[in-house]
Amino acid sequence: MTIDSQNLLESILKSLDRIDYIRPEDIPGIDLYMDQVTTFMDSQLSSSRRYEDDKILTKTMINNYAKNHLLPPPEKKKYSREHMLLLIFIYYFKSILSINDIQSLLAPLTERFFHTENDLQLDRIYTEVFSLEKSQIEILKEDLIQKYRLSENTFSDASGEDREFLQLFAFICMLSFDVYMKKQVIEKLIDQFPERDKPSKKNHKEKEAE
Repeated sequence: MTIDSQNLLESILKSLDRIDYIRPEDIPGIDLYMDQVTTFMDSQLSSSRRYEDDKILTKTMINNYAKNHLLPPPEKKKYSREHMLLLIFIYYFKSILSINDIQSLLAPLTERFFHTENDLQLDRIYTEVFSLEKSQIEILKEDLIQKYRLSENTFSDASGEDREFLQLFAFICMLSFDVYMKKQVIEKLIDQFPERDKPSKKNHKEKEAE
């Protein structure tokens, strides 16, 4: 195993530039049937796939989200623009949070801003939250470079492929610890939600059927 350190770092940084989100103006202004929802999500989030045949969203996933009260039921088998916004939030949350924690986050959001006359609409909330994304990418790049340089200074007494592998392992461990710590913080913040905003923990499935 031979690792080209500079090319690896450049590849990682370039991959971050390709990360994007679904802009509000890209979401259809008409209600969609299930097949149209999955097709739209697959096309818009295709760059986030790890493998070519990975599914972004399936009918089973959507049905499970509704069953677990993460998503309001469709109206006459159609999903509104607001449904789509919630599905996008769920897509990003599900890789790090449990179903119960996602429901804790989305239940008050849905109750207050889904199909209501509130001045703050889901469109506005989505736009404002994700407008922060670009600035975070640059901060993330700087953090990645720093961690990568630190990993290059580890295991200097190892030789050849062992050193390359161990330095890559150290880099992955630093990134994993960062994710672990941030997940702990997120869970503590969710636990601070008022009891009235927390869903019941009964009958929640922690796994999605793929």
